[in-house]
Formats: sequence, structure tokens, C-alpha cells
Amino acid sequence: MEDLGTFDYVVVGAGSAGCVLANRLSADPTRRVLLLEAGGRDTWIWFHIPVGYLFAIGKPRADWMYTTAPVPGLGGRALAYPRGKVIGGSSAINAMIYMRGQAADYDGWRQLGLAGWGWDDVLPFFLQHEDHASPPNDFHRAGGEWRVEHPRIRWDLLDAIRDAAEQAGIPKVPDFNTGDNEGSSYFQVNQRRGRRVSAARAFLRPALSRPNLRLETGIHVDHVEIVDGRATGVVFSRGGERFRAGAAGEVVLSAGAVNSPAILERSGVGDGARLREAGIAVAHHLPGVGENMQDHLQIRPVYKVTGVRCLNTDYWNLARRAWMGVEYGLFRTGPLTMAPSQVGAFTRTSPDYATANVQFHFQPLSLDKWGDGLHRFGAFTASVANLRPSSRGSVHVASPAPDAPPTIAPNYLATEEDRRVAVDSLKIARRIAAQPALSRFRPQEYLPGPEVATDDELFAAAGRLGTTIFHPVGTAAMGLASDPMAVTDERLRVRGVRGLRVIDASVMPRITSGNTNSPTIMIAEKGAAMMLEDARTGPAP
Repeated sequence: MEDLGTFDYVVVGAGSAGCVLANRLSADPTRRVLLLEAGGRDTWIWFHIPVGYLFAIGKPRADWMYTTAPVPGLGGRALAYPRGKVIGGSSAINAMIYMRGQAADYDGWRQLGLAGWGWDDVLPFFLQHEDHASPPNDFHRAGGEWRVEHPRIRWDLLDAIRDAAEQAGIPKVPDFNTGDNEGSSYFQVNQRRGRRVSAARAFLRPALSRPNLRLETGIHVDHVEIVDGRATGVVFSRGGERFRAGAAGEVVLSAGAVNSPAILERSGVGDGARLREAGIAVAHHLPGVGENMQDHLQIRPVYKVTGVRCLNTDYWNLARRAWMGVEYGLFRTGPLTMAPSQVGAFTRTSPDYATANVQFHFQPLSLDKWGDGLHRFGAFTASVANLRPSSRGSVHVASPAPDAPPTIAPNYLATEEDRRVAVDSLKIARRIAAQPALSRFRPQEYLPGPEVATDDELFAAAGRLGTTIFHPVGTAAMGLASDPMAVTDERLRVRGVRGLRVIDASVMPRITSGNTNSPTIMIAEKGAAMMLEDARTGPAP
């Protein structure tokens, strides 16, 4: 085993959180930082052209190609579960949507007893790295690394959908990121002049020239070394060779909600009985590891339309397809700049909810699933997700082998509340499609189809159409010492193991109400500040 020496910080995972941590921790030239990434470099063109998600998701070059266990709530289907296989992680293949969630999400974390995680506490960390195209105000800043722009393409179809949503009782709003996102608007996106801005491009690339930051790619982390209750280093492999790197300060797991709990379990941190069954020696019994998994299940009704442009019809028209490339090359505008969803709508399925509890992603396109080709007919998709599901799933390793994929069991639609929200959200989609603003395009329901009428039939359809919207969180959740299922504390330290933190979407105790990438970057910003503070003053009790 080759010893790479000792670093002040070893960060595992160069995804959205890891790129931020590598930047912030290496800003002090006296601190040596090692960043370990299982994927490769982002040299492929489709990591940078926004529409590249159509070519990256479902491709082994860019996607770890995970699949879930069969999901009872989805009729026993196993789902493809994309995760980015590259520096920048899933921010290199995701929808690029800049979304913070709702103030109530973070205030809810604070009400769980997690001091410092309320909306007023986290907003400064969102602002710290933001570079927003709009003029600065109380909610937006310029000058940071995380570029936020408005879409560089508009569709008459989407404008009509916003009008229809307004007729259905969902008002138009200018900005989803002020703490209350109820209403409809165009999504803001992480792009710069028509190119994707991933976390690697924003945070990691500017820091790679620092001599105190070392990046290793194409590696598989075997385990974190734990000696006398303290993390002392990381063991990993590449190409059949094994390596060790020591950590004089801290080891940070930023491998995401799928792989951070898997690394903890391979390191002997998790439920003791489960670890022994998998052939792993127990270093610290922590039963919450891998539990509390939450994700936004998207249900994807599709409506055929006529007499209006959409990406389906443009793509299958050879002249228009050629013009897409020309337009992008000359002006950095047009369909190649598209996020998969341009218009969003947040609303409540029932007055029982104090804030919007579902999110629509309206798309001027349709396909059977991401990674497949576009349909050959004109259509839009009214993808809708339950923002705060009550179902809980899990992620666990089945063996100590670092290259063995973990068992992902999202457990969608396991509760009566989630089943009711699924049915009601499909009814709202139908109500929007039936409004006068869309009538000139003669929308016809393609999926689930007009023959699906009763609540039982709609629920069955939700099970057929439902799939992940790629937002797994919660598998190393923050919690109080009195909570036996808490994995990390409010400073993101793994309970019971010194010198070890988890800083990524895993630590969310409850999922945020919207896309989760920018909240993950905020968590990393705040987590890095905590680490640097502790390095100056000593760990807080």
C-alpha cells in the first residue's frame, strides 16, 4: 500500500459539496488538502453545453448507472438512479435549476433543535457565493462563484402554460428564491452566457492551481481509518493499487446521499447488526446511517399539442436541428442552452398545507425516460413532484467491496399522505391543461390518458409514471444527541467519531422544497466555515 502522506483535510467526493470545500479549505496556503473523486475529469463537451443532460444521463461516461431496488409503491419497478460520474458530481449533468427552497424548510430544521440552520442563518451562506445576473437586492448578490442567469430561450407554449396556471389559480411571480416560492415563474439557471456552470467549473477549477490542493480522480474509497474513536485517514484504490492518505485535521465525506452513508458503513460506522451481517467489523454503532432517505418523486403526465413549436418537433426537423447548432455557436442562445425545465409552478394540493407542497416542472418536450430519445409528436410534460414526502427509504451496502453498488431503496408512495398528494397533483395538471389559455394548441392527454378517471386509477398511473427527479437527501441526517437515529450534529460532525464530518445532502434532516443542488452548496459553504472556525478556536463542545 502506497502512503501519500498526511494532509490537514481529506475530502472524499468532488461533487457539488466537495468542490466548495476544496476551494474554501485550501484558501489558507498553510493547510494541505486532498480531494478524492471516484469519477473523472470534465473534458467531455456535453458536460458544458446545457442540453448535454440528454446525452449524459444514462451513459457510463457520465453516470454511475445505479438502479434502485424494486419499489412497491411503483408497482415493483426498479428505477435508473442517475448520479454524476465526474468532478462536479451531479451538478455536471443536472437540470441547472437554481432553487433554495422555502424559508419554512430551514426554520423547520431550527425547530428540530438544530441551532444555526434557520432561514435567516443560512441566507448569508447562499449569498456568499452567489453571482446573480439581476441587480443586487435583499435576496441576491453579485460577485461570487455560483453564477445564476435567466433562461436564454423562451417558448410560446410555456408562456401559454403560465397563463393557464394563472387561470387555474397559480399566480405569476418574478422570483422563486425569496423564501416563499408559491406561484409560477421561469426558473433561474446555473449558466454563464449559455454554458453550464457546474460546481467544478465554479469552485474547483479556480483552486486547482494552489500548490496545497491535490486532486485524485478515478479512485474508489475503501474505508475511513478509525483509531481509538478518531478518523485518522482514508484507504482507497485505483487500477488495482491501494493507497493511504492520513488526516491530521479532519476527514470529510462529501460523496452524496448515496455514497457517503456507504463509505461510513464500509468504515464500520452504522447499525451494528447490519454491518456484521455484511461482514464489516463495527467501529461505532450508529443506527441512523443510511436511513431517513428522502427524494422527490416526479410524476410525468404528457400532453400532445398542435400548432406550436416544442423541442420534440424542432429536434426531428433536420433544418431546425442544424440551426440549433448554428444559433448556439454564434449567439449562445436557443434550444442547446435549455435546462430540461424552463417554467416552474409551486402550489398546494390542499388548504391543509401552510406552504406550497408540490412543484411542477413544465417542459416543451416529452420522452419515455431521461436517456431515451424525444417523442416524434408535439408535446409538453407537466412533471410534478411532492416537495415534502412523508415516505422514508434507505441506502445500505451489501458487502465491504468498495466497487459494489449500494442497495438504494427509496420507498416512494409508502404513506397514505404521499399517495393522496400524488393523486391530487395529477388532478391539478389536468386542471391547468384544460384552461382557455392552452385551448388553441388542443392539448390531448397522452399519459396517463383520459381513460384514467378514478382516484384508484390515478394512483395506479402515478405508480407507472413516477420516477426520481434526482434529489436524494437525508441518509446521514443532522439531529440532537437525544435522537438515536441522528448521524451528524448541527456542526456536521459524525456523532461518536472524532475528526469525521459529513458535508453534503446526506445531512438534511428533511428535504428542501425544490431542487436540492444549491442547498447542498450552501451546506458546504456553511460547513467549511464551521471547520475553519473550529481549526482556529478548537472544536465546539
